Amino acid sequence: MRCACKPSREKRGSVLYLLMALLPALSSPAFGQSNFYDDKTIKLMIGFSAGGISDLWGRALSRAMSQHIPGKPQIILQNMPGAGSLTAANYLYSVAKPDGLTLGFFTPGLFFNQLIGSKEVQFDWARFAWIGSPEQTQRIIYIRGDAPFKTVDDLRDVAEGPRCGATALGTVGHYFPRLVEEVLGVKFNLVLGYPGAAEIDLAIQKNEVQCRAGSLEGYFGSEPSKSWAKSGFTRVLINGGAKRDRRIADVATLHEFMDKRKVPDVTRRLATVLLSPDYIGRPLATTPGVPIDRVKLLRDAFNKALLDPELVAEATKRAWELEPVTGEELEAIGKKVMTQPADVIERMKKILGN
Repeated sequence: MRCACKPSREKRGSVLYLLMALLPALSSPAFGQSNFYDDKTIKLMIGFSAGGISDLWGRALSRAMSQHIPGKPQIILQNMPGAGSLTAANYLYSVAKPDGLTLGFFTPGLFFNQLIGSKEVQFDWARFAWIGSPEQTQRIIYIRGDAPFKTVDDLRDVAEGPRCGATALGTVGHYFPRLVEEVLGVKFNLVLGYPGAAEIDLAIQKNEVQCRAGSLEGYFGSEPSKSWAKSGFTRVLINGGAKRDRRIADVATLHEFMDKRKVPDVTRRLATVLLSPDYIGRPLATTPGVPIDRVKLLRDAFNKALLDPELVAEATKRAWELEPVTGEELEAIGKKVMTQPADVIERMKKILGN
């Protein structure tokens, strides 16, 4: 009679077979990485001051993503404004360890700085490990309602254009007004050096500056611009989107102006490059060199976060339009935008130079 305390030879063989079958999976990189985030803390560097729409998006994503990363690591936020989020991008690329424990949220137009050879750049845009972007954007310029300029055409042939607040080169507050100047022959007086969107909006409220460029999504999705739009304290002058938006149906797009004025092809190519950040949206990245399995975990968590009921509810409440770009798509775009013809880069240097 066999002892019940020992498995039979057949059972022992079955168990051994099962262990041998599981061994490759248990020792695979994916299995190891799935446990990597246990008891870990992820730091999300937000390259903007608190209160703006990018800051709000960062906070919403961090709450949702942490629930979908194996081990549910805590994600803590650190605002790192400076040079239009260039400081945060440089930190993520050159200082942060390539372990997948540091993420960065910065402006999508920073690659302009690299294209024109800015000495402050300490990154290679195409080498960031991209996680995803929650939405695509449309560029606008809005101005105080009591400003004497009612339309974009009013800015032609003026001695001095309205003062527009911006943070730094490579930000929408800088490159979009410069593009509009180049295409339409109008004038803006750009005032650089503000830490972030909140400080520019305060300057508008105090009439220190009269206008700023930003995103249509931020204009209608965050305060104080959301209330300003309703009250008429500000109005939109021009839209950089491919077509008119229903919320500002009376505002013409830059593309309409280019068609109407029959701008040359080289100018259109320049406009295509300078508007490409709209398709990047609000990019979330991690450091180059992070193991690909960890990047995949972060990308999967990002994709699942955008379906999270709490995040969807917050987006609906804030009138955010979820139009995500995957990490793989950002990776492809990142490589493409860094390959530009010499004539376009030379014109970029002329327009974007301080």
